[in-house]
Amino acid sequence: MGDDPVEHAAGKARSVDGGAGPVLGVDTDVFCAGRRLGKAASAGGAAEMLELLSGRTHEVVSGLCLRGPGWEELHREVTLVEFRRLDGSEIERYVAAGEWEGRAGAYAIQGLGASLVARVEGDYLNVVGLPAALLVRLLADRFPGRYGFG
Repeated sequence: MGDDPVEHAAGKARSVDGGAGPVLGVDTDVFCAGRRLGKAASAGGAAEMLELLSGRTHEVVSGLCLRGPGWEELHREVTLVEFRRLDGSEIERYVAAGEWEGRAGAYAIQGLGASLVARVEGDYLNVVGLPAALLVRLLADRFPGRYGFG
């Protein structure tokens, strides 16, 4: 499936039979300096990712697949996140806290990782892992009167 979050999201959604209801698949990844930063395999890998992100702006890209009987929508949401400049001891403390485990880009903005961030441009919840504004819009458009305010 490659490194495309939209492809990953579609694979997740297509693997579930939702019957008559909608099925959602989402996959989120981090891209910085031309590199895809998946989930770090070790504390050392997490530290390397955080060093790369330090003082830079990166993209958090989510693929979203919303599907139902006879229809499917594929979308991409991009949020820009700027990290402040981090010193070695800050990275060491963050890695030691273990919050990096299982996280794309080796951080969780909704936890201790918030202290690493200088600025967010776009949907904050996309960085958490669910492009909520996009999802609400899609549900409101697809199911007016049932989701959203239509």
